[in-house]
Amino acid sequence: MSALPIRVRLTLAFAVVMAAVLAGMGFFVYVRVGNALTASVDQSLTAQAHEATSHAREGRSLVDPDAVGGVTLAELVRTDGTVARSNPRNLPLLVPARDLARIAGGHAQRGSVSLSHPDGDWRYLAMAARGGAVVVARTLEPREESLHHLLKELLFASPLALLLASLAGYGLAAGALRPVEAMRRRAAAVSAREPGRLPVPPSRDEISRLATTLNEMLGRLEAAFDHEQRFVANASHELRTPLAMLRTELELALRRPRSHAELEAAVRSAAEETNRLSQLAEDLLLIARADQGALPIRAEQVGVDDLFTTVAERFGRRARERGQELELRPASTTVSADPARVEQALANLVENALDHGAGRVDLFAVERDDVVELHVADSGPGFPAGFVERAFDRFSRADDARSGNGSGLGLSIVALIAQAHHGSVGAANRPEGGADVWLALPRARAPKPAHALV
Repeated sequence: MSALPIRVRLTLAFAVVMAAVLAGMGFFVYVRVGNALTASVDQSLTAQAHEATSHAREGRSLVDPDAVGGVTLAELVRTDGTVARSNPRNLPLLVPARDLARIAGGHAQRGSVSLSHPDGDWRYLAMAARGGAVVVARTLEPREESLHHLLKELLFASPLALLLASLAGYGLAAGALRPVEAMRRRAAAVSAREPGRLPVPPSRDEISRLATTLNEMLGRLEAAFDHEQRFVANASHELRTPLAMLRTELELALRRPRSHAELEAAVRSAAEETNRLSQLAEDLLLIARADQGALPIRAEQVGVDDLFTTVAERFGRRARERGQELELRPASTTVSADPARVEQALANLVENALDHGAGRVDLFAVERDDVVELHVADSGPGFPAGFVERAFDRFSRADDARSGNGSGLGLSIVALIAQAHHGSVGAANRPEGGADVWLALPRARAPKPAHALV
């Protein structure tokens, strides 16, 4: 069954159910018609039994002559079981002899009996009469003929109705699944090189909602594929530049004999490019790990002042060499975070502020409800218009005012670290000038007080 098409399976299931329904309806109609015909015979027998009882008292024929002729039988039976009179003559006893006493006592009795002369099945009604009982019977042949014709009609009409219903069910199933087939053919043509969307049926049903959901999924996959392509292209470009510069420095150093100072300068330049390559490789590895799942975080309660102090000590010398200043504002609060990851994020923010900003770089915290925002603000030209919305995208750079030689991964790594802590990031231009970038981390919960032992 599982190898059959869905429309065939649906049609077979519909046909089985329809066959059961038709069989049940046919049986119901057959029984109801049979009962109705029997009730009609009983009604006629009741009228004729009263008439036969009246005729018996008057000494007349039990049944009118026009009712005789093989259709109606009548007899007057004594209580000892002998037949006193009958129409037609020589009728056998129509009721069981053991029931005569009860019938004579006033209990009417209905039943059916088969006779050989006159031949056939008969329906009888026995009622009490003077000196015994009067029994009237009518043939069941018209009833049996009617039921026989009805059965033949049911046996002819039911399979025909089942066939027509099955064909209609197949047509309905094929029509309902036609949009699915169109979606399947279109999905077979979708590829990474030729993205597309599935046709959405105009009806507002489950298939239409399925097509809409699949199109949304295809949109997400297409966006992810485009993002991956841009990521690979940008990563290749970022790796190509320092590798080309490193190769150039080494080739120039080996082209002709160099002095000690020239060789030292070439080695220093190559070391800088190597460091840049190493940092870029670490950043790409971090992003790849984040794409495969959440970054491993070892959260603990850490003071914000300790985080700021560690980062400031790391970049203090570079700031002084550039004539800039790092200013830490006291923050007597704690966050629940991984110190190493948060220090990495703050280091990226401070490095961006030193490379692209000017003047003083402020490190401060802002407490908002259950989160603490760690801000790094500079006094430079700020972000260009329209850049804040994509500041945390991978390989995203501003214009020449803030581009420098960075890879464009620093802020995206800050965003990944914030997300790993179930936090968030933000960026804005300061009213007094400069850029302000922050990451929001969950505030550390105060430990529950220990219960005193009594």
